[in-house]
Amino acid sequence: MANGQWFPPDWPERIRALADGTLEPVVPRRAATVMLLKDTGAGPVVHMLRRRASMAFAAGAYAYPGGGVDPRDDEHHVAWAGPTRAWWAERLGVDEAAAQAIVCAAVRETYEEAGILLAGPTPGTVVGDTTGPDWEADRAALVARELSFAQFLERRGLVLRSDLLGAWTRWITPEFESRRYDTWFFVAALPEGQRTRNASTEADRTVWIRPAEAAASYDRGELVMMPPTIATLRQLAPYGSAAEALAAAPARDLTPVLARARLDGDEVVLSWPGHDEFTRHVPAAPTGGASA
Repeated sequence: MANGQWFPPDWPERIRALADGTLEPVVPRRAATVMLLKDTGAGPVVHMLRRRASMAFAAGAYAYPGGGVDPRDDEHHVAWAGPTRAWWAERLGVDEAAAQAIVCAAVRETYEEAGILLAGPTPGTVVGDTTGPDWEADRAALVARELSFAQFLERRGLVLRSDLLGAWTRWITPEFESRRYDTWFFVAALPEGQRTRNASTEADRTVWIRPAEAAASYDRGELVMMPPTIATLRQLAPYGSAAEALAAAPARDLTPVLARARLDGDEVVLSWPGHDEFTRHVPAAPTGGASA
């Protein structure tokens, strides 16, 4: 392939099964991911992770910190700063409990995978250094799901800073995928005094890179990415600072992007509405070596 677009090898078979009615779509799980930005003299850079080559899904692909919503964070009321839960519910298109859990997932995953915590002891502050044995013990407990993020905030006496996040876009994993996620993408700026580190067990490398540079490397086939990742990099490229991107977030359309598969003669056409660059044509019948 000319660019770095990644597709699972079983997609052609599953697309055909969906088209002929023999595949029942999996219900997507709620998830959140964060495009963490920091300013440099050459413009903002975004924090990205490279998934380990041993991963069964998207091995070697570059992505942002992110993961599934913990249902426990729907239930436990957390100390909260910034727009209200009602505001977030309307913005995200969910109820208030789900909105809290989605925002919690965004902040938790950024802490689990990058060591960055968008929370502080008061509504107007963020914590400083999050390294050290006690912080690492709590982070490990979060990763193991021994501790919910709401419980973590309460134990630490911390206020979640929802005002440091901007909801950017929403993508739903295609109906023919075996593992599906309904993912809200957020943008955030690196808090002063905190440093990223590769805290993820799923990543073998982390980079700070200008969105336009990452997109160009994808176009040359040098960086592998999934459609939502390269799409959001292209969207971030025009902004001259992290603050500009955050300021633009509230006006962005959060209508979910969902891939469609349709039969067209002897092909299945796979497309993402509004993102023509990802369109693929898959043989409607097995040919022995078909791939997306």
